[in-house]
Amino acid sequence: MPEHDTYERLITLLESASVNYRLIDHEPEGNTEAVCALRGHPESEAAKCIVLRVKVDRKTTRNVLAVVPGDRRVDLDAVKALYSARYAGFSDAATAERLARSVPGTVLPFSFDADLEVVADPDVVAQPRLYFNAARLDRSLVVSGADYARLAGPRVERIAGPSGG
Repeated sequence: MPEHDTYERLITLLESASVNYRLIDHEPEGNTEAVCALRGHPESEAAKCIVLRVKVDRKTTRNVLAVVPGDRRVDLDAVKALYSARYAGFSDAATAERLARSVPGTVLPFSFDADLEVVADPDVVAQPRLYFNAARLDRSLVVSGADYARLAGPRVERIAGPSGG
């Protein structure tokens, strides 16, 4: 089961870097709003992780893991501009699962695939507490935004737009 491997890989990474983290077990849930309610924190403290396809030109497509605060949406125009791309949009589910090595709703703000680049909004790495599903629907993790940035090494760029509400 790839989710289990991804979860184990995440925990190993956190342990080997001596990062302070906390696990939270909860009812299985992948929707940001609902899982934030289960975990008991504002959506702004959640890392919403979305796999994107960015077509730089006719021959070059990049896979980007966009990480934005849970109460915001990915600004596709900002991502497009960041890569001087012709197109930026959501990846299909099969590609997203393969690259993220987890199912939708459990995508980590980390990449364990060389073909998946991580871009995080500055409001994510600024969080004192950052919550995300731990590659499982029934378990979440909380770390500081600073520890997340140190471990994940994301490109930090303004890619969050207002909430889609």
